[in-house]
Amino acid sequence: MGIEIKTPEQLDMMRRAGLVVARTLRTVAAAVRPGVTTAELDELAEREIRAAGATPSFKGYHGYPATICTSVDDQIVHSIPDPSGRLRDGDIISIDCGAIVGGWHGDAAVTVGVGSIAAEHARLLQVCETALWHGLAQARPDRRLGDISHAVQASVRGAGPYGLIEDYAGHGIGSAMHMDPPVPNYGRAGRGLRLRSGMALAIEPMVTLGTSQTVLLDDDWTVITADGSWAAHFEHTVAITPAGPWVLTAEDGGASGLARIGAGLGDT
Repeated sequence: MGIEIKTPEQLDMMRRAGLVVARTLRTVAAAVRPGVTTAELDELAEREIRAAGATPSFKGYHGYPATICTSVDDQIVHSIPDPSGRLRDGDIISIDCGAIVGGWHGDAAVTVGVGSIAAEHARLLQVCETALWHGLAQARPDRRLGDISHAVQASVRGAGPYGLIEDYAGHGIGSAMHMDPPVPNYGRAGRGLRLRSGMALAIEPMVTLGTSQTVLLDDDWTVITADGSWAAHFEHTVAITPAGPWVLTAEDGGASGLARIGAGLGDT
């Protein structure tokens, strides 16, 4: 299957989906507190998405039973919300969310602390989110896919002895949630697919306080760290445009996140 190139009108539809995702994540993250269950967060997310006239991407996808993924502590990705999964002070939780508007998808994730979290966990979140923005900054016409992968890897490696997950990757996105090309979080700059305007990618680093080894649980969804170390996961959907990266799942289009790492929407 070839790489899907979107028209400006199709990217506008993806932006609408991306904004639903952004607002839903903001609402759900604000509801995170000790004592809340992950199932309650899932119910909130579904209400928000449907109230916006959108459809949850995840619910029913290959049989997935919920609207969001709620991965706590050593859970890396794809954990299923649970009525008995009550959050505790000091936990960290990754919330992964997707929405469809007019047949077009948006996908993003954020990891947040529950109550008061340890300094090492706050630093983990910072390292992972910063790596995401370094990857997003490379999403420009005529760059290579490896430039994105290498930027993520270099950011994490430069931050300290963190584990960078290699078993799971980002992906193309558009008229389907998961499309070509896969977007690894490691690689060599200057290698791989040449990026073109109209492409859209979901970039999603996953970083741990330990090793990069993973284990898939018996539910065939939840992925945890093999060594029990805690993990963070951040994700955005980005469109490649002549003006630079347009972060469709950031309410400001990515301006503030890119500025934090010294990059701008139109930087070359």
